Amino acid sequence: MSTSRNILMACAATLALPAMAQDRAPQGNAPRDDIAPAPSGTADETDDFAARMDLDVVSDPVSNPVSAPVSAPVVQGQGAFADLASPRFAEVQQWPAASAQQLLAAIEDMDAEGLVPADYRPDELRAAVDAGEGPALDAVASRTFTWLVEDLRDGRTPMDSRRQWFVVDPDPDLLPTGEMMAEALEAGDVAGTLASLNPTHPDYVALRDALAKTAKSDTDRRQMIRANMDRWRWLGRDLGQQYLLTNVPEYQLRLTVNDKIVRTYRTVVGAPGRTATPQLAETVEGVVFNPTWTVPQSIVKGEGLGTRVLGNPGWARAQGYKASRGENGFISVVQQPGPTNSLGKMKLDMPNEHAIFLHDTPARHMFEKENRALSHGCIRTERALELAMTVAILGQGAGKDEVVEISSSGEYTKVPVVKTMPVYITYFTMGTDIDGKLRSFPDIYERDAPVLASLDAPRVGNRDRVTNEEVVPIAAPGA
Repeated sequence: MSTSRNILMACAATLALPAMAQDRAPQGNAPRDDIAPAPSGTADETDDFAARMDLDVVSDPVSNPVSAPVSAPVVQGQGAFADLASPRFAEVQQWPAASAQQLLAAIEDMDAEGLVPADYRPDELRAAVDAGEGPALDAVASRTFTWLVEDLRDGRTPMDSRRQWFVVDPDPDLLPTGEMMAEALEAGDVAGTLASLNPTHPDYVALRDALAKTAKSDTDRRQMIRANMDRWRWLGRDLGQQYLLTNVPEYQLRLTVNDKIVRTYRTVVGAPGRTATPQLAETVEGVVFNPTWTVPQSIVKGEGLGTRVLGNPGWARAQGYKASRGENGFISVVQQPGPTNSLGKMKLDMPNEHAIFLHDTPARHMFEKENRALSHGCIRTERALELAMTVAILGQGAGKDEVVEISSSGEYTKVPVVKTMPVYITYFTMGTDIDGKLRSFPDIYERDAPVLASLDAPRVGNRDRVTNEEVVPIAAPGA
C-alpha cells in the first residue's frame, strides 16, 4: 500500500502543475522537477480532484465537427491551368491585384517553413499579376493558394512516402481550402492566413528556428530539419490541451498539458521489422489495473507454451498461467494478474486495429538499455502505475483514494474514463528532447529515406489522406 501512496503523491504533483504554476512555468519543454505534492484536504475537496485542478481534457481532434467541402467548378479554356478542374481543387475565387502581390511575397517566404518556393510556380503568378486582374489571375492565384494550403496544412510528403503512418489528419476538414481562401481575401491578409495553418506545437517552432540558423551550404542538415518539420504537418494542427505523445526513436513518453511537458517516462518500443511500432493517433478510453494477458497462439502453439502449462501445473501456477483445452484440442492460455504478468500492473485501454497499447512490464531492467527497440510492437512504459493513476484521475474515472485501492487489490479492474485523452505515437528523427534541447534521434526503422527523397522530387498533387499500407496487428500484444 505504501508504494501506491508514494506513486499517488507523484501523480498529485503532476496533476497540480497547471493550477499551481501558470505564472512560473519554465520556458521550453523541460519537465518540472520542483513541483511539491498537492496539499491534502477533506473528502469534499478531493471528490473531484481533476476538476479542482482545472484540467479539462479535450477529446481527440478527429471528433470535432467536420466542415462541408467546397464544390469544385469546372474551369474552361485555361490551357496550362487545366489542373484547376481537379476534384481536389477547392474553387476559383476573385483575386485583387494587391492580394495576388501578397501571395507572391508569401511564396518567397516559404523557404522559412521548409518548403521550396519554386514548387508554387511564382513566375506564372507574376506573369498573371502583370497581365492585370481578371479570370486568368483568379485561376492562377487560386491554384497557387490551394497548393500552399495543402502543403502547409497537410504536409508536402505524399502518403506512400510516410511508412507505417496510420494517422488521419483532421485539418482538411477543420480548415477547408475554400474557406481559408475566402478568409484571406476578405481580411486582405494572405500571409497571416497561411501562417495560421502552421503547427502550433513548440517543437515545430524550434525546428523552424534551427532551419533559419543553418547555413544554405549544409544541405544534409537542412533536409533533415525540413523532413521533421513536415512530419509535424502530418498530425493535427491542434493536439489538444492534454495528451500523451511518444516519439518512438527517442524512447520517451511525454504527458503534456498546454504544450508543456508535465512528466516523462522512458519507453521500450517495437523491434525493427514486422514488429516495428506503427504511427497512430488514438484515444485512451480507460485504464486497466492488474490486467490479464491472453497469450497469442504464436506463443501458445508456436513456442509450445500450451503444452508446457498443461504438463507442468506447478510451474504454470508460479508464472500465473491458466490453460484450457477445447474439445477440438485447441489450447488457450491466459496469464493472471500478478508480479510475473507480461503486462505488469496496468495497460491503457486505447482500442485500435493494430492491437497497440501502452502498458507496464515486469522486465523493468530494459528501461536502462540505450537501445530500447525490443518489444513486439506495443509500448512498455516506465513508472507505469504512476501514469495509470494520473490518467484515471484526470479522466475522472476514479478518485485518489479509490485508485490506490484498485491498484493495490491485485484484481483485474477496468476503470473507464469520463474524459478521454489523445495518444500520439509519432516518429521524429530530429526535434527537441525531453530537456528542451534540439538533437537528432536514431532512424531505427529507416523511415527517413522515403521522406527525404520526396522532398527532392517534384511536388505531388491530389495526395491521398489515408495510407493504403496493410494493417498488421502485432502477433504478441504485451510481449
